[in-house]
Amino acid sequence: MLSETMAIGGSQFAANYRDPHWYAVQTCANHEKRVRQQLDLRVVETYLPVYESVRHWKDRRVRLELPLFPGYLFVRLALSDRLQVLRTPSVVRIVEFGGKAVALPEHEIETLRRGLTRELGVEPYPYLKVGRRVRVTTGPLQGFEGILVRKKNRSRFVISIDLIMRSVAVEIDVAELEPIHGSVQSVRTSAGT
Repeated sequence: MLSETMAIGGSQFAANYRDPHWYAVQTCANHEKRVRQQLDLRVVETYLPVYESVRHWKDRRVRLELPLFPGYLFVRLALSDRLQVLRTPSVVRIVEFGGKAVALPEHEIETLRRGLTRELGVEPYPYLKVGRRVRVTTGPLQGFEGILVRKKNRSRFVISIDLIMRSVAVEIDVAELEPIHGSVQSVRTSAGT
């Protein structure tokens, strides 16, 4: 019985080792775009969410495209192919917990891709774990859970990704939100996880 369980567990591990999943990759500071280019050349699927920032200098204004999660990007690969990523210049590590690489749920990355568009006014926000929890009921972020905050008389919906301890804020209409009863707790990145 025990050997059967070990065999089943071992084959499940082997399948997870061969099947592609999304992982967070930590990079050297300000090297996210360079790492993405290198991984694209190695035919590794990447996702680097960015936002637009306007910087004012003495003589001009400049629009910059900056990483939404500084120091991180997401890759989709089988763990058996992780050396392709780890051998890439400026890659620090694949994010782990307890010594094992932690896969992000597929639906979370797809919802981030679909929902975090430039039209939403997305920007980095200090990492939050507690606050008034709400769920988005309509729009591209439908189903996401996060924290509602006020900034300059505007409502901001803060999404926290606990694995990398980073948050982003999105301007949102309060009518698109519903409170989660039993509020003020740890935030999850999306419904059902």
